[in-house]
Amino acid sequence: MKALIQRVMNAKVTVNDEVISSIGQGMCVFIGISNTDSKKDMEYIVRKILSIKLFDDESQKKWKKNVSERDFEILCVSQFTLYNTWKGTKPDFHHAMPGDKSKEFYENFLQMLKNAYKPDKVKDGKFAAYMQVSIQNDGPVTFEIESPANLPDPKERKCNNGTKAENKESQEEIIDKV
Repeated sequence: MKALIQRVMNAKVTVNDEVISSIGQGMCVFIGISNTDSKKDMEYIVRKILSIKLFDDESQKKWKKNVSERDFEILCVSQFTLYNTWKGTKPDFHHAMPGDKSKEFYENFLQMLKNAYKPDKVKDGKFAAYMQVSIQNDGPVTFEIESPANLPDPKERKCNNGTKAENKESQEEIIDKV
């Protein structure tokens, strides 16, 4: 499971010229669901969304407060394209969870997030709809979080030239050669 998190001053989702959801200051979170995701991945992403320190504290010190400590809002948008791969120049989405299954998974994720925070502070777009998302970025600050089950095994990472990186030293050596 992936979450692409943007710190925002405000954000809104529009479908067919109708505003579906809008928030003030907080975060806009694009959610990608892979075909291998489980409740454990969902719990991890919810925990991260609510705990990462993206906001200033009251004395303007950077990176001191999370969304719940500031009582800000969260706008979630489902986005299957976060699990794309490339076939030449064409995107392929076979790693994304199929439609009906992902709809139920996404709804369960939203409910878990609302239960862990405040239901009235968590908004979402319209699942599987063609949406316009308007965001006034704050910073801009953007982070991608992926649940550990979907992260590549560090032993299997490949460098840009396709060779296997055995450890940090060899990866750096390979990158220097490229």
